[in-house]
Amino acid sequence: MAPLAMECETGLMTLHITGDADADELLTDNPLALLIGMLLDQQVPMETAFAGPLKIQERVGSVDAATLAGYDPDEFVEIFRKTPAVHRFPGSMAARVQALCAAVEQDWDGDAAAIWTRDSPSGDEVLRRLQALPGFGVQKAKIFLALLGKQTGFDGDGWREASGHYGDADCYRSVADITSADSLAKVREHKRAMKSAAKA
Repeated sequence: MAPLAMECETGLMTLHITGDADADELLTDNPLALLIGMLLDQQVPMETAFAGPLKIQERVGSVDAATLAGYDPDEFVEIFRKTPAVHRFPGSMAARVQALCAAVEQDWDGDAAAIWTRDSPSGDEVLRRLQALPGFGVQKAKIFLALLGKQTGFDGDGWREASGHYGDADCYRSVADITSADSLAKVREHKRAMKSAAKA
């Protein structure tokens, strides 16, 4: 499976989202792992969500669409529930991950990266493809599109516009902008400010 990270003059660009080198390496090398991390990114800290794929790999043996989609559902829930838990809602999120993997297997021949690479799609087309996936609403799809554009080398036409304000340069709004501990702190502060404003 081709790695997600783009090559640059200094070598391979690695994602830095979780603060765990092994978890970040899996996100960098395995497109499905990154997609699953984005799916899990709700009602748990971002780094916990994106560390989830590594826990799944360690307990199942792989992060492969066919393998995960075909896993016994009850056993898969137990994998999510095992300490440390993959997610605070193991039942519902395990089911969502299996539904996502089934869609990737059925619609994209098991290749998650094809969602943003097949037929050189535009930003709008990738956004449409992402929104068609189980568990990906408009906001989650826009954030993931911004992550692809900002950190993995995706350069489909109009990706910044299609990802809305998440595609803005020099901002700290979402996981798309996390490249270090410092940027993680800035994204957290932005999210706190947004929550405070919503309550006001």
